Amino acid sequence: MEKLFSKLDLVDYATGFKHFLAREKPLFMEGDANLHYKLIHELLTRDRLKPLPEVPSLDVALMHLSKMGILRLSEIFAFVQIINYMQYLKHMLNDQSLGEWMERILIPAEVAQICAYFDEKGELKSSVDEQFASIAQSLKMVKEEMNSTLRRLISTEKIALYLADKQIHYINNQEALLVRGGFNHVLKGNVIGRSSSGFFYVVPEALAKLASRESELIDRKEELVYKYAKQISSVFTKQLKFLGFVNKEFDRFDAYYARVAYAREKDMEFVLPSKTNAIKLENFAHPALANPKPITIDFSKQVLMITGVNAGGKTMLLKSILTAAILSKYLLPMRIDAKHSSIGSFKEVFAILDDPQNVKNDISTFAGRMSEFSKLFGKKVALIGVDEIELGTDADEAANLFKVMIEKLIDKEMKIVITTHHKRLASLLATHPEVELLAAIYDEKSERPTYGFLKGTIGRSYAFETALRYGIPQSLVAEARVLYGEDKEKLNELIQKNIDLELEMRKTSEELDTRLHEVEKLKESLRDEKERVREEFDHAYSKMSKEFNQAIGEAKKAIKSSDTKESHRLLNKANQLHQETRKVIPDQKAEPLHVNDKIKYGSSKGVIKSIKKEEATIECDGITLRVPLSKLKRSGNQPKVHKSGVVISKETPSGSMILDLHGLRADEAVEKLDKFLSDALMSGFDEVLVYHGIGTGKLAYAVRTFLSSYPSLVSYGDAPINMGGYGATLIKL
Repeated sequence: MEKLFSKLDLVDYATGFKHFLAREKPLFMEGDANLHYKLIHELLTRDRLKPLPEVPSLDVALMHLSKMGILRLSEIFAFVQIINYMQYLKHMLNDQSLGEWMERILIPAEVAQICAYFDEKGELKSSVDEQFASIAQSLKMVKEEMNSTLRRLISTEKIALYLADKQIHYINNQEALLVRGGFNHVLKGNVIGRSSSGFFYVVPEALAKLASRESELIDRKEELVYKYAKQISSVFTKQLKFLGFVNKEFDRFDAYYARVAYAREKDMEFVLPSKTNAIKLENFAHPALANPKPITIDFSKQVLMITGVNAGGKTMLLKSILTAAILSKYLLPMRIDAKHSSIGSFKEVFAILDDPQNVKNDISTFAGRMSEFSKLFGKKVALIGVDEIELGTDADEAANLFKVMIEKLIDKEMKIVITTHHKRLASLLATHPEVELLAAIYDEKSERPTYGFLKGTIGRSYAFETALRYGIPQSLVAEARVLYGEDKEKLNELIQKNIDLELEMRKTSEELDTRLHEVEKLKESLRDEKERVREEFDHAYSKMSKEFNQAIGEAKKAIKSSDTKESHRLLNKANQLHQETRKVIPDQKAEPLHVNDKIKYGSSKGVIKSIKKEEATIECDGITLRVPLSKLKRSGNQPKVHKSGVVISKETPSGSMILDLHGLRADEAVEKLDKFLSDALMSGFDEVLVYHGIGTGKLAYAVRTFLSSYPSLVSYGDAPINMGGYGATLIKL
């Protein structure tokens, strides 16, 4: 792993990331990558948590516990720090998936009790045992007495003559004075060392008893600490499985926290590996570059062959593709537009970038390359990067050899990125359906590479121009051009013209796409505006119609108690007003819909997948639905149609609410009544009046018989006395 990171210029990146880890661990995280990705994103959305405590690896301590061993106090405190932090997380993370994870970590009561024994410095608290407080107080008094004795000696006039300085020195955990030779005449003590200047470090005899007392107190404290370490280790042995579990979960959260903290500091994003092997990078920047030009590339086929100008970014593009795959594999953050990027999943990543020539191993450049390639034929589903594939041998022989080898690797589902100046190798592989060509672009006006790339073409190397740029005399380059030949130079010019034409076409295409997108947005906006206006109109019309009908109803109720002739006159006038103000909205002819048409269903947009009779199967927002065709509207491009507006017409009222059948035969009366009722229904009348008289009763009988079988009637019966009584029939529609 370190070797691969070194080849891809990721050493500084890895070093920076490790600074955020509480303790060193592998970059790879065991378990479900989708779950890791989900929890990392949850952690990104939360407020910052306090950093994890730095603790050592506890694998050896766990092994000692499994063998009934006794842990050192520092090892016990490391476990205490881990458990305290997990308790903090349980308090802070109490919802979503992180909360569910923390709920599964149940801390035993006896372990939680042990955590309360320690202070922040990792020392056992005085409250645990009174002897700790007593020993601490005694040690403090001894220290003060020792300092007092030393200061008294320093201030003694006889000794002051032999002192090199007036400081108290700590040598081998003992307090000593620094004195000159001959000190034995005025000071008794033990020499414990010499300085670089030839002076002596002396522990005065007056401190011997105090030092002995101090040593006794320290020994008592160590015995007491050992006693509690033994008790705690006994409890930890019983809880060995829990300690192993919480130690592992601490490492897991440490891996999440470090990734999130690093991503926040560097403004990076995460990309979850997809199940395919396609690589689509949007605005990716290699971590090693200080001022990178973000790259955007769609590498969907199995082989990407990069050609073009020297020092034009070919190798860095190769490293960027491999770097993105590695960082995605280990769920490490990167500078990328994650929303529009996709990176495949690969079991292994191989980088064949360096010159493998090694005198000690007696191997040449080409032999070393072949040795690395030979290992690939036993692999599957791997990503391979090869820089300067033609390195170290004859160009024509290598072109044919590498063509065969690359085709074999394609059969093994390998994904390969190659940089080369071999035009022959590029031309041999150009027609393969799984090979993509990419050319590094050179700006002839500025005589500089643009660090951009053009898809689908073979690029020039621009060796002469690069040589000039890096200091080779122009006369030598001119001589080389002559030797190179006019025909080959013309071929290079044709290649460059092809590249320039491709760039111009791409620029024109992008401009047209932008304009087309703007037009489509405008058309969509106009369609939405039209629908909005129509909805407002329908709403207003419905409201006015309702109010009008209510007014008519009230008028009818008032008229029923009035004079007959006057009521007829007013009702006919109301009907006339209704006819004059009625708005006729012609039905819009439904546009024919076909499979793959873009449609709008309610507020959702989708595509028609199939049509069966009057129903269609559509896909909206990733959901498949079956809906009536009448509920769908076209969205997007549609055939031009003549605008159909809202027509408001004024019609001459042809209907009446009263029919007089006096003097007609029964069959004539029925025919006229049938037409009258049809007109009344079309006019929207709620109530009509038919005069037939009393006479012999035959005409009244014919009317009642016809009405008994007529559809769309609410009721019918004799009219009120003031409207004709038995000689008329009041019909409610």
